[in-house]
Amino acid sequence: MKLEIGQKAPDFKGVDQNGNVISMDDFKGNNLILYFYPKDNTPGCTAESCDLRDNYEMWLSKGYKVVGVSPDSQQSHQKFIAKFELPFPLISDTEKVIIKNYGAWGLKKLYGKEYEGLLRTTFIVSEKGIIEHIFTKVKTKEHSKQIMEVID
Repeated sequence: MKLEIGQKAPDFKGVDQNGNVISMDDFKGNNLILYFYPKDNTPGCTAESCDLRDNYEMWLSKGYKVVGVSPDSQQSHQKFIAKFELPFPLISDTEKVIIKNYGAWGLKKLYGKEYEGLLRTTFIVSEKGIIEHIFTKVKTKEHSKQIMEVID
């Protein structure tokens, strides 16, 4: 499924690192930065998560919540959050239900070989649940700056 700007963001329900159920309903009345990343503790995913962490207070002051989603386990998320002091929840989507509903799963290429995997993608969702922007070419080390350029 290909999502587009202006569409209602798909509802989701997932479990975070602590076993708490998180759903789209939890963010009504708040803007949401929903980012999909391939794997905890890898260089690009760490850079992206830490950039969002370093700007987390700014995001809160602008009325944004931040949630990460990857196919990693809850235990992996717990270690990743502890190691890098991430202040926001990470949803464990081991079955890839949310990932696929958001179109963040597909063909990738590495060294000329094609394989299926998570496509690093970020959705900016308004307080009314509408997709305002989609990033498919995420700059992991400057993702906050990249987002700021489209929301300001």
